[in-house]
Amino acid sequence: MLLKAESVTKSFGPLKVLLKADLQINRGDSIGLIGVNGSGKSTFMKIFLGELKCDTGELTRNTQKIGYLPQFAESSSQFTVRDVLGRPYGHVENIKRRMREIDGAMASGKDIDWNSVTDEYAKLEKELARSGAEDEALLLATMGKVGLSENLMSRTMDTLSGGERTKVMLARALVQAEGCDVLFLDEPTSHLDVTTVEWLEDHLLESKMTLVVVSHDRYFLDKVATRMTEISFGKTREYKGNYSAFIMKKMIELERMETEYKKYAANKRRQEEIAESLHKDQWFFSTHRTRQKMIERLDEKETPEVSKEITVRIQAAQKSGKNVLTAKNLSVELGGNVIVEKVELDIKKGDKIGIFGPNGAGKSTLVKALLEKIPSKGELWVAPGAKIGYFSQDHGRLDLKMSAEEQILKVIGKERRGEARSLLARMLLTGDRVERPMGTLSGGERARVALTLLLLDETNVLILDEPTNYLDIPSRHAVEEALNDYDGTLIIVTHDRYLLDSVCTKVCELKDKKVTVFNGTYSQMRGRPNTTEIVMDADEYRVVSPFTNWTMNRKFVKGDRVLISPAEMKSYEWALEQGKLKRTGGKQRKKVSVDDE
Repeated sequence: MLLKAESVTKSFGPLKVLLKADLQINRGDSIGLIGVNGSGKSTFMKIFLGELKCDTGELTRNTQKIGYLPQFAESSSQFTVRDVLGRPYGHVENIKRRMREIDGAMASGKDIDWNSVTDEYAKLEKELARSGAEDEALLLATMGKVGLSENLMSRTMDTLSGGERTKVMLARALVQAEGCDVLFLDEPTSHLDVTTVEWLEDHLLESKMTLVVVSHDRYFLDKVATRMTEISFGKTREYKGNYSAFIMKKMIELERMETEYKKYAANKRRQEEIAESLHKDQWFFSTHRTRQKMIERLDEKETPEVSKEITVRIQAAQKSGKNVLTAKNLSVELGGNVIVEKVELDIKKGDKIGIFGPNGAGKSTLVKALLEKIPSKGELWVAPGAKIGYFSQDHGRLDLKMSAEEQILKVIGKERRGEARSLLARMLLTGDRVERPMGTLSGGERARVALTLLLLDETNVLILDEPTNYLDIPSRHAVEEALNDYDGTLIIVTHDRYLLDSVCTKVCELKDKKVTVFNGTYSQMRGRPNTTEIVMDADEYRVVSPFTNWTMNRKFVKGDRVLISPAEMKSYEWALEQGKLKRTGGKQRKKVSVDDE
């Protein structure tokens, strides 16, 4: 056991963030720490790191060798890339500490073995000089691993792009990982392109280092995590397995909790009615008191806590014609440099197209060219009936000096304040958050205001640039459902592989100035031969009587809950025909493997 937190609580003024948080980190663990925005994930992580102190509870440390990648990359003009990368954890600091101890001993005038001390000091000086050169080599090698040039070493952080800053912080974490026992990663895939994320996944798996990861990237959690810890309403619950396993197990656990609570509530209510009847009919006896004690001894069950979810419904305007957008031999130049060239696109009504590629490849530039916001060469035709809505990743449509409410009223009219509040409430924006300047809101809250504005537009074509950035997992699910239900045409720029699989019917990879179009999902484009992993809507069923699914080699008992996607329906046909399963009406999204036709 490396680190352990027991019954940890933490409050900031009246706001209680953690109420009863438990987590044990053992050597070799790979833990995904998840929860909605504001649930306390980063706070819990900082308590482990020693940056914050818990109010109550117990924290046990059996190591001080801890690496950390913070959520937000350093952007100060005071620090160069070399400064931020630092040195491998502890090694040089230990040498310097021992040298300071020797300096102090020599200055004290005490009786010491001068020959031994001077020999040790000379060896430490040589080791320090050698370590400096070795560390520099390690830093340069790590920079290369994350796709950065060594020419950036002397540049200040404020001169780098967002993606470059994130890669520097990623390199810093990998440098620290050389000598640490446990590595904490807070949203490590934010602003990373798909190629870099996949490299990071492979590196972490090969290194077999102990990890605690805060992330909303479901593909990343599926590949890296072997245990999931969810923080919900200040409490932690642990589930074995990756994110997909967590979804199934949580659904079963909530069903069990609800059943147990209903039984407990019904039993308590019945006992209370009996006690009241005894007290009324036999008031001269104390029988009702015995019954009351029985009620007090009932094993109280926990009420299942239901999180609120955002509600997104994007209504399409009158449908456009069959052909929506056509680009032939399209090229874009900026500042004399060719960004993209020879682009061939034929987008038809109802297409849902995902665009991905490396950071800086020109994805946003291509989108702006399609919107005719910047000039391009070649042929570009947009249907006259196309009503385009645009969501930019920097939320450029928002005025950060205005409140969320004022921003909505500016569009729908000042007299419709109640409607504005209702729209924002659907995005879980209530209370003072709708009245504060948007510059004080979190990235996720701003994204939800921008989505609210998008709901007000009458569109039949949506162009979305990183629509799920800053959103937590439940919010991403809601957006995916809305985009799946949208009747219009979609063009989505994203690094979110889950979104590419669950929504898009075509994907375009932009790399080396070229666009490659593939008919199918991201997993089909990059997946294993003959097998494809895709994300699908799955219906929830309850097992009415026991049976065995021989295709899956799995036994089901009465009361089990099972999610069945359309791709899996055939293997459950017999059970459905025999009345072994009953649909509950619930739905979830799940990743399934299907054979290519």
